[in-house]
Amino acid sequence: MKPVLLDGRSLTRDQLVMVAHGALVALDDAALRDVARAADFLAAQVAREEPIYGVSTGFGSNADKLLGAHPLRDELPGAAKSGRSLHEELQHNLIVTHAVCVGEPLAADVVRAMLCIRINTLLKGHSGIRVQTLEALAALLNAGVVPVVPALGSVGASGDLAPLSHLAIVLLGGGEAFVDGERVPGAEALRRAGLAPVALSYKEGLALNNGTAQMLATGALALHRLDRLLDTADLAAAMTLDAFAGRLGAFDADVHALRPHPGQVRTAAHVRELLAGSTLADIPYHLVPKFRPWRPESWDTEDARRLTFDIGWDWVPSDQRHGREKFYARFKPFRGGKKHQPQDSYSLRCIPQVHGAVRDAVEHARRVFDIELNAVTDNPLLFPEREADHVEQQVISAGHFHGMPLALAMSAVKAAIPVLAAISERRLNKLVDPATSDGLPGFLIGNEDGTESGFMIVQYTAAAIVNDLATRAHPASVYSIPTSANAEDHVSMGTNEARHVLSMADDLGKVLALELYTAAQALDLRLDMINAARDLARRADAAALARKVHGVGEADPRYPALMAEVEALRAELAQADAFHPGTRVAAAHAAIRERIPFLDRDRALDGEVATAVQLVADGSLLAAIGQ
Repeated sequence: MKPVLLDGRSLTRDQLVMVAHGALVALDDAALRDVARAADFLAAQVAREEPIYGVSTGFGSNADKLLGAHPLRDELPGAAKSGRSLHEELQHNLIVTHAVCVGEPLAADVVRAMLCIRINTLLKGHSGIRVQTLEALAALLNAGVVPVVPALGSVGASGDLAPLSHLAIVLLGGGEAFVDGERVPGAEALRRAGLAPVALSYKEGLALNNGTAQMLATGALALHRLDRLLDTADLAAAMTLDAFAGRLGAFDADVHALRPHPGQVRTAAHVRELLAGSTLADIPYHLVPKFRPWRPESWDTEDARRLTFDIGWDWVPSDQRHGREKFYARFKPFRGGKKHQPQDSYSLRCIPQVHGAVRDAVEHARRVFDIELNAVTDNPLLFPEREADHVEQQVISAGHFHGMPLALAMSAVKAAIPVLAAISERRLNKLVDPATSDGLPGFLIGNEDGTESGFMIVQYTAAAIVNDLATRAHPASVYSIPTSANAEDHVSMGTNEARHVLSMADDLGKVLALELYTAAQALDLRLDMINAARDLARRADAAALARKVHGVGEADPRYPALMAEVEALRAELAQADAFHPGTRVAAAHAAIRERIPFLDRDRALDGEVATAVQLVADGSLLAAIGQ
């Protein structure tokens, strides 16, 4: 794989994901010249004994303390001397005292993304780091050394101080790192990689640990996963729509032109593409039979007796059609699986509005994160090219380390994730509930003996995950807790926000997998039932089909009218081609069926659920439909 060239200006989210998953990096020569200029400028200012925050002063609430010529304790009898100047001691101590995170180590892809981001932002040439230190950081990344960074410890301003210190401490030969999956001391990790420890110079500790790299890395990887999950959510919705033989008017392009929110328009178009070619969507009501439990006498031929269900309709006599004559002139007077109503429930009809709003929240976060990927986020900032009367015009303390732009963007995404999961669970619930499934069997199983649960508990699991996501959706960004003796009196908590979003994205994928798993079963049943009706209509006369219709007996004067209308139903079914879902829905359904068979009788579902989750997580279903 060709190395990703970092220049501080053009890093993309896709490139970041590549590095997170193992790609190497290279450093742009022109950017390194800017880095060297800033480092030389800083060294010259120190030589002039200019007071510069974090270089010749302490940090945070210690910013009013100017560094002296040497450590005062060196004057104590028998004092142990570090061998470092006060400037070097300041930077070294900053890293070793700030590496105090706790919890489980961050995943390797997150840590590699953090390293990539930190290198890229330092290449802007406004941070004062030396070229050799930056090259050592890149060598660490390219050698596959993954510093151990415990997950908890950043308040998101001054950047991700604690986790970034865990990154930097390995450069010094401290801390711990993973090498080829083995957790070893930092010094041993450097030795195995053939690297030497680094002694930090002016502002280098601050350059290494003052920035938004953890929240940016975590959030960027979360957005990458959400990109696929948004498309997966549309696919799950489309498969469910086909399983319901749903109505497509709610996805009409002209409809959405009247309320053109970008995500809504895109979602409607995507669902139309997924359902293209479907003969289930917008099918006439009367052609859809409803499920009836199988009985030994349900079917009259050897082939038909292999079916594990029965089907039927209710006839609407003419004396019950008053005021509906126009409707029954268009649709034949049979009530089967589809309710006689012109619109589907919200979880189907409002897919563009709900999925689209989530898309828009994610798109806003993408814009914010794309800016941040090539931004300088440490402090103070160096402007060596400026003409200035004094150093304060060239070394400026500001607040780019504050993570609030990322935090608020993540707060919106965090709130959006349970919304997408919740509408998915509602569609799943509609499929398994015979009161709402438009003629499908309860829990999508025949259950003629009363012994089978089918997909009942699949909905329970989805409900549990949705509830868990909802309880985690509260924004962290609204709770600032001051730090550093109130010198840092407002913080973003953006790192917690991004960490939550990354884990929540994975759980959203599980809910979507459960819907797809369930929708595949429902789609099979719907197709089998409609095509069984078609087959019966093709091989039998009206009397045979009439046995599937709950109507009136032969002695009833309305019986001839019933038989005439049954014959009309039979003729229409017989003339129809085999019914099928949209082309892309069919491809996704086939990919599921390659791994998970149709559930004709109760069996253990745990392995199948795990397979469905994997099919979503690894992108197999999107690949099956060419996305």
